[in-house]
Amino acid sequence: MKYRDRSGREFEDTTSQDKLLDTIYSHAPTRAAVGLLGAPFVSKIGRRVLDSELSTVFIDSFADKNGIDTFDYEDTRYTSFNDFFTRRIKSSRRLIDPDEDVLICPSDGKVSAYEITNSSTFVIKNSVYTVGSLLRDKKLAERYRGGNAVVIRLTPDDYHRYVYPCTGIKSHNRVIGGVLQTVNPVALLHKPVFKENAREYCMIRSERFGDVIVMEVGALFVGKISNHNPEGRVNVTRGEEKGYFEFGGSTIVLLTEKGSVRIDDDLLQNTKEGFETRLLQGVHIGRAVG
Repeated sequence: MKYRDRSGREFEDTTSQDKLLDTIYSHAPTRAAVGLLGAPFVSKIGRRVLDSELSTVFIDSFADKNGIDTFDYEDTRYTSFNDFFTRRIKSSRRLIDPDEDVLICPSDGKVSAYEITNSSTFVIKNSVYTVGSLLRDKKLAERYRGGNAVVIRLTPDDYHRYVYPCTGIKSHNRVIGGVLQTVNPVALLHKPVFKENAREYCMIRSERFGDVIVMEVGALFVGKISNHNPEGRVNVTRGEEKGYFEFGGSTIVLLTEKGSVRIDDDLLQNTKEGFETRLLQGVHIGRAVG
């Protein structure tokens, strides 16, 4: 994978996870096996294992392998691997941009940004998706024609709790069931991942940024999405915790309406040049228009 940071430095990193997924998705038999591993009963078994006290034996090796500095996180005794994976970070380690006219990144991650074309499509690592198929709502998708899609891909080293990117009134969550498949770009070369993944989304009606869609996408094995306010309309605040992902990898997608938000130029340019941009939760990704 190719990345840039905001100073323009470039990185190329292929993790052991990337290599494994490349092997899996390059061969038909292993791709079929992944379909089975995404079945609900397999995820349920896996979640029970990772919620057990015995799973704490995996914590130290996982942290070392993924370069996770535990000093950044709240000091606590973890009761399971998932307890560690959903750990809370110290407030001083993730700062929210103070400018209220800035749309913030809801999570750590590797970010791509796209203009939604007149045909309401955008590209995620060589695979083309319609906004309508992503939302399963063609009428709603039409409202975002000419706007932007921002895709934040989380990897194991990232902080897996996420916040609201803006202040406003949140709608109820729409849940779309599906087979949990990996969100790693390798898989996107072989099958339309976002059409199959379990996902859920809400709309935030914001005075500054218009109506912003926030979608969480589950991932391979036990990529459970846990949102704090799934039902009903509720007032939410920019930087307030929205939820978290359990182990398995995950992605967040933001959709903004045409003329409502100017997405940062570096994110759009890096994406056009084939780079994801490494960002931390709370930093700016766009600015309100007008």
